[in-house]
Amino acid sequence: MDGEWEPPMVDNPEYKGECQPKQLDNPNYKGPWQHPEIDNPEYSSDPNLYLRKEICTIGFDLWQVKSGTIFDNILITDDIEMAMTVAGDVKNTQAGERKMKEEQDEERRKRDENEQKSSYSDDDDKEELSEQDDQVNEHDEL
Repeated sequence: MDGEWEPPMVDNPEYKGECQPKQLDNPNYKGPWQHPEIDNPEYSSDPNLYLRKEICTIGFDLWQVKSGTIFDNILITDDIEMAMTVAGDVKNTQAGERKMKEEQDEERRKRDENEQKSSYSDDDDKEELSEQDDQVNEHDEL
């Protein structure tokens, strides 16, 4: 409430500096530990250790924020020209899919607007009926 805490300004006469643990001499100390090198009689050098056979599968470990995500059109290749050709085909397909999606969204939007308009007119009719009922009830009391 009074602002940021500030240490007291009074010197401590018993302060002797930062605390350090006492160091005791070890007469048996032989330096840092060294891992002993032991020969492995079963070891044989393999110059092609990095080579792998053909991999025919691929796996994805994904964390998704929104469910329903679809992955398709995955290409693994070392041919750049083929990759560019396939990428062009995929982009053309995506453009068609995007156009179809926009049309569907527009139809859905129009349908929702029509439903809202009809629900508004239904609500107006209900309000008019309730007002008429109120007026009739007022006259009945006379």
